[in-house]
Amino acid sequence: MSVAKSAEAFRTISEAAKELDVPQHVLRHWEEVFGQVRPMRRAGGRRYYRPLDIDLLRGIRTLLYDQRFTTKGVQKIFKDEGVKYVSELGRRAAAGEATDVRPVLDDDEKPAAENTTKANTKDD
Repeated sequence: MSVAKSAEAFRTISEAAKELDVPQHVLRHWEEVFGQVRPMRRAGGRRYYRPLDIDLLRGIRTLLYDQRFTTKGVQKIFKDEGVKYVSELGRRAAAGEATDVRPVLDDDEKPAAENTTKANTKDD
């Protein structure tokens, strides 16, 4: 019988992988691809994920798996929006809230493609 850890407890890579429902090698890969993911390391190279790391990883998972972004797309979101934004997506996903990151257009707004004027288009 295992005892559940508190929300503030550090997680090993196996615990983090189980919580996020991804294989351990995926977490290691995300560390390489996304420099923002930096778990604490102890002697022997064991990784320990802080609660903030788990939120960040959950945000990355949401963007890649649920929102279907590419790795480059997630890197662009990190660059444009920052780490806190992706972590917040992870917290929302954990709480079961909506996590759609694509902009929602108001009724009076038109997509950028429809806002082009004749001067900006080529007539062939």
